[in-house]
Amino acid sequence: MLKLILRRLAQMVLIMAVVSFVLFVIFDSDKFKKQIAVAELGGFAVSALTEEDYRAWLASKGLDVPFHERYANWMANLFQGDLGHSFEKNTEVAGLLADRLLNTGILAFWVFALMIPIALTLGVIAGIKEGSPQDRVTSFISVFFTSIPEIATAIILTVIFALGLQWLPAKSAMIGGWNWQELVLPVMTLVLYDFGYVARMTRASMAEVMTSQYIRTAILKGIPRNRVILRHALRNALIAPFTVIVLQLNWLLSGVVVVEVFFQYDGFGKMLLEAALFGDIYVIQAGTLVAVFVAVLSQIISDIGYTFLNPRIRFN
Repeated sequence: MLKLILRRLAQMVLIMAVVSFVLFVIFDSDKFKKQIAVAELGGFAVSALTEEDYRAWLASKGLDVPFHERYANWMANLFQGDLGHSFEKNTEVAGLLADRLLNTGILAFWVFALMIPIALTLGVIAGIKEGSPQDRVTSFISVFFTSIPEIATAIILTVIFALGLQWLPAKSAMIGGWNWQELVLPVMTLVLYDFGYVARMTRASMAEVMTSQYIRTAILKGIPRNRVILRHALRNALIAPFTVIVLQLNWLLSGVVVVEVFFQYDGFGKMLLEAALFGDIYVIQAGTLVAVFVAVLSQIISDIGYTFLNPRIRFN
């Protein structure tokens, strides 16, 4: 296990090094550097920036040195936590990124806390009773909610609970902090959309395991059915759903842009969209690094989880 973790950590370092180099090469081009220079110098268009002003700006920022020196300086700043300055928000990227990651982390926590128990419970019940009314109802509900786009679910929930019943605020203004009511609609939207994937995967995996020879043998030996399910079938059946659950880490980090923008929830996804529309280079650069890091980290978590769920699985 220790060798596996060390090997995966070494791979993560290598991947992050390659990604950082590629990002630096992209954003080190004159096109993006002129865009940053215009933003810092207060210009309105790249064409308004004279060549003399641009060269002077490069010298002031230490960007007139050879490529390898620029890359080394950028990496040094990166390790020191200096991710640049957000021109749109007029704040340091490190602080902005920390705040937005915290907000998305809170949203993701409640989504996982509700979605995983519901999805696993419904999936297991449907799987052990394949073809039963419970199985058909679970399959229908899962497919139905998963087939509805997130934006449509968000609109429907807003019309019902915010505009109709007026139980909840329509948007998360997040001014002076926020309360639990502002989380309800975004969390409900994501849970309804996402739980179907996990429930369907759990149901299929559980149904397959229940037809295995070792399960039939355990039942024929007189072992109580509940014990067979909990101690023998469930562990093997969770391998496939575990993969889907871990993949949701990436989706909840940067793939919930629609929900965060619709409810005006200041999370990581909304930050990336605003940075892309505004051309906030340093925010895009830092956000991309974080997104790749989480993707690689989730893969490490998957590999370690596999070995716990099934010790027969080995990774080279």
